[in-house]
Amino acid sequence: MPEDVYTHGHHDSVLRSHRWRTAANSAGYLLPHLHPGDSLLDVGCGPGTITADLVAAVAPGRVVAIDRSADVLAEARTAAPGADVRLGDVYALEHADGEFDVTHAHQVLQHLTDPVAALAEMRRVTRPGGLVAARDADYGAFTWWPRLPGLDEWLDLYHQVARSNGAEPDAGRRLLAWANAAGFTDVTAGASVWCFASPADRDWWSQSWAARATASDFAVQARDRGLATDADLGRIADAWREWGAHPDGWLVLVHGEVLATR
Repeated sequence: MPEDVYTHGHHDSVLRSHRWRTAANSAGYLLPHLHPGDSLLDVGCGPGTITADLVAAVAPGRVVAIDRSADVLAEARTAAPGADVRLGDVYALEHADGEFDVTHAHQVLQHLTDPVAALAEMRRVTRPGGLVAARDADYGAFTWWPRLPGLDEWLDLYHQVARSNGAEPDAGRRLLAWANAAGFTDVTAGASVWCFASPADRDWWSQSWAARATASDFAVQARDRGLATDADLGRIADAWREWGAHPDGWLVLVHGEVLATR
């Protein structure tokens, strides 16, 4: 079984951004396909804010939410009390073949060393005619203004750290290929974005990444692997703050999406 390393970790600077996620801003491509009474598996639920919305969307259907990190499960149980929240491994799901109408994963596949195997396992536990839904960022497609050398440095370093974990930070563009390789023959692929441009959004996102650049597992891994020094990480954090304070600051995060019919 692959030994995956989560690039971000669960530092509070990371979880603050995860708690911002809702089904509306992170699973809008899936919501029109959900129906009351559906059974749904949410893979990599994190702090459970998306899960809570999925519970509402399929009520009175059953929702199981899994994460491999025990650190976030208590928070997920509080955020989504209507879900059965438990430890789980996407490579070895403890569920029967065809148990769910929908299996969903948000920002999970990009962190795995074998995303095709994960999709195949998600396919296994989804009923014939059911849906597997996945959405992942594509870091190489992120763009921002104004151009700041420190943010170019951040993006290059993020790619290095993620790939040193055997992960794929440009996952969004690969989701269709991965779904095809996992055995799906009916796949709808698309994309959507998060855009941070208002003063409040810029401040929130930039402060989050300034903290992540120096205190999260991303920073620890960059230091430990000799990919960046404390000075490098401090310079990147300063660039995030500079971008956040700039009146012309604008940032788009691109995500690939797939809806794959079992």
